[in-house]
Amino acid sequence: MTAERILNGRYIVGELIGRGGMADVHLGVDQVLGRKVAIKLLRPEMARDPMVQARFRREAKAVAGLNHPNIVSVYDTGEENREINGSFVDLPFIVMEYVSGRTLRDLNRAGEITVDLAIEYVLGVLEALQHSHAMGIVHRDIKPANIMVTSQGMLKVMDFGIARALADASSTMTQTQTVVGTAQYLSPEQARGETVDARTDLYSTGCLLYELLTGRPPFTGDSPVSVAYQHVGEHAPAPSSVKTTLPPIYDDVVIKALAKDREDRYVDAHAFAEALRNARNGIPLPPEELTAVLPQEPAPATVIDYAAAEPEQPFHTGYLEPVAAEQHWNEQPMWEQDRSEPVDDYRAKSKKAWTVVLSIIMVLALAVGGLFFYNWMQAEAARNALVTVPSLTNMTQVEAESKLTELGLVPKSEDVFDDNVKSGLVVSTNPTAPAQVVKGTAVTMMVSQGPESLKIPTSLAGATEVTTRETLKELGFTIGSVTRKNDPAIPAGSLVGTEPSLGSQVKSGSKIDLVLSTGLVEVPQLFNLTEDEARALLSDPKYGLKIFVQTEEFTRVEPGTIFRQDPDSGSTSPQGGTVTVTVAKAPVVETPVPTPTPTDESDEPEESSKTPGEDPDSSDEDSEDILPGVGDLNRFGSGHGFSND
Repeated sequence: MTAERILNGRYIVGELIGRGGMADVHLGVDQVLGRKVAIKLLRPEMARDPMVQARFRREAKAVAGLNHPNIVSVYDTGEENREINGSFVDLPFIVMEYVSGRTLRDLNRAGEITVDLAIEYVLGVLEALQHSHAMGIVHRDIKPANIMVTSQGMLKVMDFGIARALADASSTMTQTQTVVGTAQYLSPEQARGETVDARTDLYSTGCLLYELLTGRPPFTGDSPVSVAYQHVGEHAPAPSSVKTTLPPIYDDVVIKALAKDREDRYVDAHAFAEALRNARNGIPLPPEELTAVLPQEPAPATVIDYAAAEPEQPFHTGYLEPVAAEQHWNEQPMWEQDRSEPVDDYRAKSKKAWTVVLSIIMVLALAVGGLFFYNWMQAEAARNALVTVPSLTNMTQVEAESKLTELGLVPKSEDVFDDNVKSGLVVSTNPTAPAQVVKGTAVTMMVSQGPESLKIPTSLAGATEVTTRETLKELGFTIGSVTRKNDPAIPAGSLVGTEPSLGSQVKSGSKIDLVLSTGLVEVPQLFNLTEDEARALLSDPKYGLKIFVQTEEFTRVEPGTIFRQDPDSGSTSPQGGTVTVTVAKAPVVETPVPTPTPTDESDEPEESSKTPGEDPDSSDEDSEDILPGVGDLNRFGSGHGFSND
């Protein structure tokens, strides 16, 4: 198993997602912040060039200071010390913002760019350039392939300031590190190997605008060399002549951006953007800002008098030779000169020698141009090679993206509901497998979000509130209100039920209300029940309570029935609590034992001290014994449901 490749102890290097002429781009993960990043690593064979390394580091650090929503951010830079062929080499790397989307090149090829969208996209590019130019950074390689449109519709300019060190192997002209840029978007000063400034980026942006409006670059040719020559010495046709439906008001805006002399272009990106907005609103360029356009015939061939140069001056091939800046339009044609003038034999021989030299140089130039053309054709063939869309069904989104990237396809994703495919797995693709498409084609993956209708798990009954919330959120539900309910079996704070109820089918994303247990039980009415009846009622699962029985003499209810309970009915008791009941018992009545009266026949009967007519057996003391238990009854009063009346 291959060990993970980690840079700076922080960035995990993942699969390859892009490749340029001098660097590879990998998908990575920032372990500290837990986010995806793009990691650009200088190739080992390029890292041996100290000049390339120095420029890579310098430009990366400079671009790291750019902070604009339309610019792909650079998060970090560093070096990786790796062993290559027995020696250790420092490989510089750049950690950048990972952007998922489609490039303007892909959108333009798909025919998805309207005039309005083209203007919006170019305005976004100009905003990014205005910021970078203010920070002293010149991009030097503005082209559709370097501009990304995210899935949210945001525009991101990529490779800011790194184009000087990183070249597009298929279509970028680079020789001895002098000419850098893509041929179809190369400014005249880049083609001549001159120094560049912010107006170089404006020329390339003009080429970009031209292509988005018309569907084709301003200049095309058989090789990058021929295209570069056109940038130097020819003028592109007006955009409205290429696309007849395009309003001619945009012609002047584009032509000014494509001026051969940088002094004739817009002063900065802000001026370019303002002119473009005015054209969109029907306001043409002021006459004083219009750029004169030469006739569309090919420009006269340049003749450079190499014989006039100093003998010691070397002949540089590191850049394209310029078209003569000063064309001698008023110089008298050779055929109108006086033929009677004596011929200088020395000059004639010199001219003949230089003719031979120029012929050799032209042959060499054609050979080099042919080589460029051959390489370009090979690159175009590789770029336009057909690729079979693979079957990605039941792969994870990360696996599917990696598979498409390996094949040179551009992965996109779209969320769908599917009852049969697990959430996070690919359901299908568009185009579907096994369709054949050109490399660079966007393939949309339909990623399952699970079933649209989900069942609320019945297993949540009795679960804690935290567990319930986490489970429902994982299923895609949202939590609504929370209410409390008495329940004899479910602990306090745990789930009694939901609304909609447990076990019901609910649409994904629906709101679920929770009913949680209070941990209490409502005490039932036990009056007039026997002890056995009360015990059976309280032990029912509906209540789950215990009983404690005590007896007391009470005459107003039937003996053996309950006349008092604690807690009272209707109140609450903790789950498994005890209810104390008092059961009535009949009072014990004591029968008085009569005392025998001795009889003496000789004695005279005593006279009664009672009033005549009174019962001789009646007395105040005896009257109290006639109603036994009344005193007990009065002790309870009316508080127990009984009356003293």
